[in-house]
Amino acid sequence: MATYPFATFCALNLDTDLVTLDLSRLYPPDVDAAAVRARLATWGPSCQFMRELEAGAIANPDEKRMVGHYWLRASALAPDSKLRDAIDSTLDRVQQFAADVHRGKVAPQMGGTFDRILVVGIGGSALGPQFIAAALTSPHDRMAVHFFDNTDPDGIDRTMDQIGARLCTTLTLVISKSGGTKETRNGMIEAAAAYQRAGLDFAKHAVAVTGEGSELDRVAKGRGFLATFPMWDWVGGRTSVFSAVGLLPAALQGLDIAQMLAGATEMDAATRALDPLDNPAAWLAFAWHEASGGVGARDMVVLPYKDRLELFSRYLQQLVMESLGKQHDLQGNEVCQGIAVYGNKGSTDQHAYVQQLRDGVRNFFATFIEVLQDREDDRPDLQVEPGITSGDYLSGFLQGTRKALSDAGRPNLTLTVHDCGAHTIGALIALYERAVGLYAHRVGINAYHQPGVEAGKKAAQAVIDLQHQVVAALRQQPDAERPLAEIAAAAGTDDLEAVFWILRHLAGQPHSGVDRVDGDPSPAGSVWEFVA
Repeated sequence: MATYPFATFCALNLDTDLVTLDLSRLYPPDVDAAAVRARLATWGPSCQFMRELEAGAIANPDEKRMVGHYWLRASALAPDSKLRDAIDSTLDRVQQFAADVHRGKVAPQMGGTFDRILVVGIGGSALGPQFIAAALTSPHDRMAVHFFDNTDPDGIDRTMDQIGARLCTTLTLVISKSGGTKETRNGMIEAAAAYQRAGLDFAKHAVAVTGEGSELDRVAKGRGFLATFPMWDWVGGRTSVFSAVGLLPAALQGLDIAQMLAGATEMDAATRALDPLDNPAAWLAFAWHEASGGVGARDMVVLPYKDRLELFSRYLQQLVMESLGKQHDLQGNEVCQGIAVYGNKGSTDQHAYVQQLRDGVRNFFATFIEVLQDREDDRPDLQVEPGITSGDYLSGFLQGTRKALSDAGRPNLTLTVHDCGAHTIGALIALYERAVGLYAHRVGINAYHQPGVEAGKKAAQAVIDLQHQVVAALRQQPDAERPLAEIAAAAGTDDLEAVFWILRHLAGQPHSGVDRVDGDPSPAGSVWEFVA
């Protein structure tokens, strides 16, 4: 068993009021800690770059955009008064709207008060709000929250079944920057149809969070939604959690958004340090670089030992992988950068994939997240055996797994916070946002665009366009058994595999896709026209 010198542990720890980072187990016990710290000290230019980014430098050269998600919790840093006013006024409107909903000033169509929220969004428009809701939900929340975060009909039906008869007191938030995201558009149509079936006017229960002048903005204002809130082109979806995207559902739920913002602001101040040795985000980004060789050679396994952080790895998957997973660097060279992220929670993981982490392929580094406070309130600790609580065991399992991985030469780091309150959650999000920016600068990529996502969207639309052609070809001879190649030719394509996939999908539905009537794809045709 390896014994790590305590002096090494001390040299490779950064202890702040917000977070403690322990990098000592990224290395073998005989590591030269001074040499490690010397390598970290070279990250000064990346720290300087982040300061320039906050000052309004063009950090997304592809789209000629500033990157301003840091201004969302410190509007005074925004480079002009128009941006500052937009941030401040939106925060005020979010808080006022939530207060109006809670006291019944903004009320459901049939009276009473709203007691549930349905968030319709995908990617950054869902993952951030979902993580916050999972981390901070309590029995004292003002409103329960549900999500449509996909275009899966069965998933949509399951969520609607959970809402049930409470649909009449459910407020729906439709979140999409462009307003053209198909998954969100489809979710809105499905929600509108459900309200219509219940004899309710969807618009009287709907709010839009979107870009000014977008397709969704036009629908919301044209149909008379209860309210619209802005999304800005200088805030990416994966970093939008402190905009109306995340703050509106959190405020409606009754969560302490002021403390979330305060935690993020304090972490921003700590991670603004130009000396990497004093900067928690530089330590974290440096750890990723050391563990992955700066080329994504190892996956990042996130192991939070707290149930409230179960969705943190899902949130980080988008934040890290969409930001760092890039084919080209800023000079146009092909680099195929990125770090794969996965995880669940401890000690659940110890009964699942920790076996492979300990004894299997060496293609990862682990991040243990330790939360010192066992319970969020003053409930008494129950001893499960003399002098020992459930929380003691949770800590023991974390320490034991950390030691087992270290003894097997599996690199890992540990991040420690005091609790899982709103202040800490805000700080954690801000810490990882800045670590992503620092890492991206170090390896020379653009962390703030996502061309691969757009490619997938375009390919999906091509499938939908081809399906229209296939259905039209089948209608020409609806009862005939025809060879695949003949159907494909009638549809104007030679891609037999694509036609096969479409036919198989249509055959799997209880109602044949061939029977769908163009222009009226469901019994609620008027609902479909809602977005036309």
